[in-house]
Amino acid sequence: MKLTYTPFTLTVFLLTLMLHISSFSQSKKQQELEERRRELTREIQQIGVLLFEGKKEQKSVLSVVEDLDFKIKVRKNLISITNQQANLLTREINSNQTKISKLRLRLKSLKDDYAKMVVKSYKSRADQSKLMFLLSSTNFQQAYKRLQYIKQYADYQKLQAALIKEETIQMQQLNIELVKQKKNKQKLIEENRMAKSILDQERAQQNVLIADIKNNLSKFTTQLKAKQRESNKIDKEIRKIIQAAIAASNKKAGKSSKSKVFSLTPEQKILAANFTSNKGKLPWPVTNGVVKLRYGNNPSPIDRSLTIKSNGVRIATNKGAEVRAVFEGVVQGIMTPKNGNNTIMVRHGNYITVYKNLSKFYVQKGDKVKTKQVIGEVITNKASGETILSFGIYKDSATQNPSQWIYRL
Repeated sequence: MKLTYTPFTLTVFLLTLMLHISSFSQSKKQQELEERRRELTREIQQIGVLLFEGKKEQKSVLSVVEDLDFKIKVRKNLISITNQQANLLTREINSNQTKISKLRLRLKSLKDDYAKMVVKSYKSRADQSKLMFLLSSTNFQQAYKRLQYIKQYADYQKLQAALIKEETIQMQQLNIELVKQKKNKQKLIEENRMAKSILDQERAQQNVLIADIKNNLSKFTTQLKAKQRESNKIDKEIRKIIQAAIAASNKKAGKSSKSKVFSLTPEQKILAANFTSNKGKLPWPVTNGVVKLRYGNNPSPIDRSLTIKSNGVRIATNKGAEVRAVFEGVVQGIMTPKNGNNTIMVRHGNYITVYKNLSKFYVQKGDKVKTKQVIGEVITNKASGETILSFGIYKDSATQNPSQWIYRL
C-alpha cells in the first residue's frame, strides 16, 4: 500500500501558497503607496519652506493665490494616497480575519485527524503487534508491503504534526500582523483628519484672496496675460536660436538648410543616444526644489477661462541655488534679454536643455559641460522673494515634457 498526499493536505498546501502570493502582492502595493505618501509629505514641507516661509509680506495677492492653489493640489493628492492606503489596509484586515477563521477550522480538522491517529497508534503500540502484523503475511511481497505501510504511516503522522505546527505559527503571525495593520490604519485616519483640516484652512484662505481679486479681476487678468506674452516671447527667441543651430548643422553637412532636424556628426549621434537612454533618469537641474508649474496647458487659479501655457516646468528652489547641467553637452547659446530672464541652452546631440531665470553664468557659448556641472545661479525675485528656475527640454525644435526625462520630477 503506497501512501500519497490526501486531497485535504494538498488543499492545505495550495491555500497556503495562494495566501502567501496574495499577501506579497498587497504588501508591495502598500509599500508603493507609502513611498508616494512620503514623497508628497516631503513636497508639502518643501513648498512651505520654498514658497511661504518669510515671503508672505513680500508677495503679491496673485502669487499667494497661485502658490496656495499649488499647495492645495499637492495636499489633495496626499489625502487621496492616504485614503488608498487606508482602504487597502481595510481589505488586508478583512482578508487576514478571513484567513484566521479558515486557519482555525483547518487547525481543528488537523488536530482531530491527528488525535485519531494517536489513539490508533496507542492501540497498536506494542512492537509485538507490529511484528505479528509482519509475520502473519502469506508471502515475502506482502510482508514487504506491510513494512512499507508501517513506515509510511509513521511518516504521515509526522507530516500531520508538522502541518499543525506550521498552521499554528501562521495563525499567530497573522494575529500579530492584524494588530499592526489596525494600528497603522488608525494612524492613517488621524493623519488624514489633520490633512483635511489644514486643507479646509488653506481653501478658506484662498477663497478670501480670490474674492478680493474678483473685485478687480480685469487688473489681475491683464497681469496674467502680460506674463504669458513675456514667456511666449522668450520661448520664441529660444526656438529661433535652436532653428538657426539646426540650419547651421545641415549647412555644414552639405544638406538642405530647410531641414527641421539637426544633422549630427558620429560623436553627436552617440551623445544623443546616451541622452535618450537616460530618459527618466536625468538629475534635477537644482539640488532642492518643487515643481510649481507643470509642462503643457495649465488652468489659471485666478481666471479659469485663461490657460497658462508652459513649454517646460517652473521649479521653486532656495535663494542662491546653483543650476546644474542635467547631462554632458556643449553650451549652444546664452540669452540676456532686457527683462532679466537670463537663459542658458546646452546641446546634447539633437537635444537641447534650457535653463531660464538666472542671475549668474559660470559658462559661455561653446563650453563643454559635464553632467551635474554648475553652470549658473537662479535669480531671486526682489518683489516676491521667490527663486524660480524655468527648465525645458527640446528635441530638435520640438518641446518635450521634462517630467518624462528628469528622475521623479
